[in-house]
Amino acid sequence: MANMGHNNLNAKLVLLGDMGAGKSSLVIRFVKGQFLEFQESTIGAAFFSQTVAVNNATVKFEIWDTAGQERYHSLAPMYYRGAAAAIIVYDISSTDSFARAKKWVQELQKQGNPNMVMALAGNKADLEDKRKVTVEEARVYAEENGLFFVETSAKTAVNVNEIFYEIAKRLPRAQPTQNPAGMVLVDRPAEGSRTASCCS
Repeated sequence: MANMGHNNLNAKLVLLGDMGAGKSSLVIRFVKGQFLEFQESTIGAAFFSQTVAVNNATVKFEIWDTAGQERYHSLAPMYYRGAAAAIIVYDISSTDSFARAKKWVQELQKQGNPNMVMALAGNKADLEDKRKVTVEEARVYAEENGLFFVETSAKTAVNVNEIFYEIAKRLPRAQPTQNPAGMVLVDRPAEGSRTASCCS
């Protein structure tokens, strides 16, 4: 997953959240610097990639923007399996989307990569006058569940780049240490078979 020689890191990142929370708008703002007032719903998932430089390293994000509709929920594990990071997105003007975000967090805690960097994004921060989820409520929830929390606005670009940069900074850099453990596991069956052959 990491090429430490050149300080390059490829990181799979998945966006999860309710339909209409603004997942696609966040990604398009980050990758293309654009905002579309009427973003069509994602069907299945969309793939993007973007590279950022942090702490003398280059992180290439391989971004899976998943569909929020319930009928696509069963596909989600295919996208978050093996992901290094996840952004769980909710709309600050919708308590339902915040409740849905909490369900995604629970699912990732049970089935996701245990070392996954998880961010909670309270999107549509520009809709302050329609706010239903307080900053404090979301921050406390994020702290209790080991996520970092940021309010974003894909429309005004507030904190959009920042959330991706923060994830890049938090990604584990020591990926190669996993390789020796893998080699040890390869050796074990051979020892077992030798034992079996000597004692039969």
